[in-house]
Amino acid sequence: MKVCAKCEQQNPDDANFCGQCGAPFSSESAREFLADDELWRAFIGPRADRYLGQFKKFNFTGPPRFNLTWNWPVFLFIPFLWFLYRKMYLYAFVYAVGPAVSTFVTQDLTAGVVWSVMAGVSANYVYYWHVREGVEEIKRKPWLDRAAQEAALAEAGGVQPYVIGVGIVLYALFFASLYQVIQNGEWEKGKLPPVRLQPSSDRRAI
Repeated sequence: MKVCAKCEQQNPDDANFCGQCGAPFSSESAREFLADDELWRAFIGPRADRYLGQFKKFNFTGPPRFNLTWNWPVFLFIPFLWFLYRKMYLYAFVYAVGPAVSTFVTQDLTAGVVWSVMAGVSANYVYYWHVREGVEEIKRKPWLDRAAQEAALAEAGGVQPYVIGVGIVLYALFFASLYQVIQNGEWEKGKLPPVRLQPSSDRRAI
């Protein structure tokens, strides 16, 4: 018997359309949909084996719990760009604004390092939940065929390669600015150079 993916009605094996809702049976629909492991791999995309190995530390099949892991890419690669690369837009926003605000308030460049360490420790667990929830959402939908399921996985998961180029540009700008600060002798114990107020040109001499 063929089970309709849209309404779950059982139909004869030779049926081309569902007898209840009229949905067509394509040649793909008779095949098995992606298994759970395949769904996770497809959602993760590049370096799936590495991340699946990390995810097992959070109890892959049972109730998830946090375990201490380390993510070198998110630590070395600007954290908000890594989250953007992996399509975690809320965390990308948090790690874009948080370090900037902390550095501005404290006037201490090491504030950004603290945020990077936080990201390195928590990124695998955050990403685990992102993938888990994304896969569960896709599994709940009544797909008509495997191709549509795979397209949804590529849309919701995977990576955004353009972010690598953005990261290279930002790193180049950062090191150019850092070089300028050092050349001007304004680097002192990780503190930002003080803001100098320029005297007004039209101020009268006393």
